[in-house]
Amino acid sequence: MDRLLYIKPFIVMDIVKKASVIEDAIHFEIGEPDLQPPPSVWEFSEKAVKDRINHYTQSLGLISLREKIAEFYHKKYGVDISPSRIALTIGTSGGFLVAYSILLNSGDKIALPDPSYPCYKNFAYLLGINPVFIPAGKETDYQLKTEHLKQYPDIKAVHITSPSNPVGNIYSYDNLKQIIEFCEERDIYFISDEIYHGLVYEGKEHTALEFSDKAIVINGFSKYFCMPGFRLGWIILPENLVRKAEIVMQNIFISPPTISQYAALGAFDYRHLEENRKIFKERRDFLYNHLKQIFDIDAKPEGAFYIWVNIEKYSDNSYEFSKKLLEEIHVAVTPGVDFGKNNTDKYIRFAYTKDIKHMEEGIKRLKKYLY
Repeated sequence: MDRLLYIKPFIVMDIVKKASVIEDAIHFEIGEPDLQPPPSVWEFSEKAVKDRINHYTQSLGLISLREKIAEFYHKKYGVDISPSRIALTIGTSGGFLVAYSILLNSGDKIALPDPSYPCYKNFAYLLGINPVFIPAGKETDYQLKTEHLKQYPDIKAVHITSPSNPVGNIYSYDNLKQIIEFCEERDIYFISDEIYHGLVYEGKEHTALEFSDKAIVINGFSKYFCMPGFRLGWIILPENLVRKAEIVMQNIFISPPTISQYAALGAFDYRHLEENRKIFKERRDFLYNHLKQIFDIDAKPEGAFYIWVNIEKYSDNSYEFSKKLLEEIHVAVTPGVDFGKNNTDKYIRFAYTKDIKHMEEGIKRLKKYLY
């Protein structure tokens, strides 16, 4: 069987490519923060370049940075994590690949919410793992529930995101606790993608590590820390899985990017990060208040930087609708079909990763085109 036949293009990246050659394009498509990381990131990066640091680190990454991450979990969540349980990866994508490869065998099943981030299923296909898509729509606030999981007794892992991509919803404390307990009782691995933690505007996000040391947590520097191009993430594992992860990383990565690791030592400037979060909240409020006048929106996003909107008033084909918006009014959005099959042809995703002036022009074009 050719596993690559199951891997579909990541449509949003094709849209990004097409929009990049349109001079007056309005960009709502890509989940890439445009704000700057803390200034000390550049200082640490420049020092590493000046000192000509050009060596591999150990495969798990710099211990000094792993200690910083452990300190971050203590400050933010009140949980104590040994740095020995933290492995630095090439972005969160590297973390997903490592997690899937050490937890699951070819033919095993992993439960994914539908809709969810498209790369999850594609990593599963690459490794011969079978993704099980569980519908999670507005009736459950786009959250998986234990009653969903009970219908699939042969799953070996569950993978969720909170705050989510594409909806921006946050798993509630009680629901997250119940799912993790359910998984532990049945020896099911629980994987929590927490890349949008810190970018929360309503309520409070909870790390899976508050509930279990057996949870596998993946996070990184691309979103909250505004360091997407540094391609650096991390994975937190139970102690008994660290050596397995290290062996995989030795073989497929050697080590994470060295200069990126040194730069990330300067990322934990909480005052700067809070100012960035406030800017994203202002953008969320602006875009949500305008989009709800044009589209139906199931849920006001609590975190991340996305708004998931229903387009049924205008179309029942999110891909064709997105193509028309780009071709006819030069507004780039992400079609819902990128994220699964659960009514996703009726939705598109907006990202508020550009400034309000830029988004304001996009709103004007949308209103003129659709009204």
